Amino acid sequence: MPSSVVPRTAAVAAVVASALAAGLLAGSTASAAAESETRIHDIQGSTRISPLVGQQVTEVAGIVTGVRTYGSSRGFWFQDPQADKNPATSEGVFVFTGATPTVKAGDSVLVSGTVGEFVPGGTSSGNQSLTQISKPTITVVSAGNPLPAPVTIAGRSVPTAYTPAGDPADGGSINSLPLKPRTYALDYYESLEGTNVRVGTSRVVGATDAFAELWVTVKPFENPTTSGGARYGSYTSQNAGRLQIQSLTPTAEQPFPKANVGDVLAGRTEGPLDFNQFGGYTLTARTLGTVVDRGLEAEETRPQRRGELAVATYNVENLDPSDPQEKFDALAKAVVENLSSPDILALEEIQDNNGAKNDGTVAADQTVKKFTDAIAAAGGPAYEWRSVDPENNKDGGEPGGNIRQVFLFNPERVSFTDRAGGDATTATGVVEERGRAALTLSPGRVDPANTAWEASRKPLAGEFTFRGRTVFVIANHFGSKGGDEALTAHRQPPNRSSEVKRLQQAQAVNTFVKQILKADRRADVLVLGDINDFEFSATTKALTDGGALYPAIKSLPRPERYSYVYQGNSQVLDQILTSPSIDDFEYDSVHINAEFADQNSDHDPQVLRFRP
Repeated sequence: MPSSVVPRTAAVAAVVASALAAGLLAGSTASAAAESETRIHDIQGSTRISPLVGQQVTEVAGIVTGVRTYGSSRGFWFQDPQADKNPATSEGVFVFTGATPTVKAGDSVLVSGTVGEFVPGGTSSGNQSLTQISKPTITVVSAGNPLPAPVTIAGRSVPTAYTPAGDPADGGSINSLPLKPRTYALDYYESLEGTNVRVGTSRVVGATDAFAELWVTVKPFENPTTSGGARYGSYTSQNAGRLQIQSLTPTAEQPFPKANVGDVLAGRTEGPLDFNQFGGYTLTARTLGTVVDRGLEAEETRPQRRGELAVATYNVENLDPSDPQEKFDALAKAVVENLSSPDILALEEIQDNNGAKNDGTVAADQTVKKFTDAIAAAGGPAYEWRSVDPENNKDGGEPGGNIRQVFLFNPERVSFTDRAGGDATTATGVVEERGRAALTLSPGRVDPANTAWEASRKPLAGEFTFRGRTVFVIANHFGSKGGDEALTAHRQPPNRSSEVKRLQQAQAVNTFVKQILKADRRADVLVLGDINDFEFSATTKALTDGGALYPAIKSLPRPERYSYVYQGNSQVLDQILTSPSIDDFEYDSVHINAEFADQNSDHDPQVLRFRP
């Protein structure tokens, strides 16, 4: 007898008889189930790791609830239609076939195979695992059986508390902890892993992406944004009602609907609950609701007045001359119409003249010219520009792309103070001239030899003059969040390893700002760009250390504080921070991309207006 076998009991026989009487199992399936000694809830167990992991199971009975015929994880879900009394044990499980399955929803099957725990993204990702049966032998007993009734995932059923703290004795992992589905959201979803579930009419909080998926919330009052998203305002505001939606129907057969944040996925969306690398718990829809357009429109910021200086930052997402003219035109239109042609515009992710072609090219003049020409064609100003070319492949990003920050400025409104000598490796400094601060190099890079900037973009500093007043602008693109564990990670709280570098980068910029303020405590300094971190993060706190800077996005009402949407969470990544002299300003996070299925970039630009 295999080691996984549990002796058949009268209780199991009674359950099978009950299911048969209720019409939930065909007679042949009931007979097979009665002979089977392992049921699906035995495989799933009451923790995240199967108690039978690594063992063989034989003729496990259930009804097929969903079939995945595409992608690298082909297989099907099946479910025991008669649940046990334990709410922590799921009644469904995924069967990994590798090849396209031949079963259909409604088939009554017996599955033999090896129980395993598959970690999407690999063990180094920190992700939770998916309990599955692999190397299966499948017997179809009958077809056309009614599916087990779906479990409705609704706001009242999902706990507000997101996750328990991990077990210190297990490296902070929650894997070995008993599931408490009535207490924690992640435990609730785990208790339904592989189960046939449904959501009713729900608001979209993450727009349809290029991978045919979107995010909804079943808790519509959970940290809502003004557009209808779910705001991530602290490390403990994970928004438990978020759920990713995918379709089991290949897009070639049925296009996935386009939805923006604030739209509604109406009607019934039903299918097995999966766990994957890029979204965690995901409803893989056998039946997909209908998207109702709620009319989200791109925002437009007001034009600056005569005495106001408008400074903006915009991540244009790996822009290079090989991108279609349509992308340049759309970005240019946004600069002119949505940003109202700011006086100074700091761009992030400008690539070199041949993009990702890795041939040693570092100049980006063709990229910038194509963009500024498009802005002029859209009715905007004839922007001039300044930047510093990086060393080849030393600043991270797409290999060969050599992304960097670039200043655009309207010479009709503002002038740039050129001080020669700035290059990829030479640091600009601060000197005092007649009681005022000045840069030694403009444009110049801030502390480029600091190890904090290894394989990362170096800050670009420039000195501008507006109506006789000097303004210092430091454009940044801090290290990405790559390598951080997901909110659904098995370690709780998740490991945010990328913060270490950004913290060091923030400290370097803060030190530079303090040098300017030491030379002139009333200097107008703006630190801006893709900070790649939240307004409540240690990175932002390091930037503001000693009162040197203030995160201007905090001047907005909380429901408007976001520039990026990730896995259904609206969050802050792009920022403008102000020195103490800039104490009267107007700030706008201009929402034109992050909430839309059709995007020109994945970031929303930021604009600040003030009177120097």
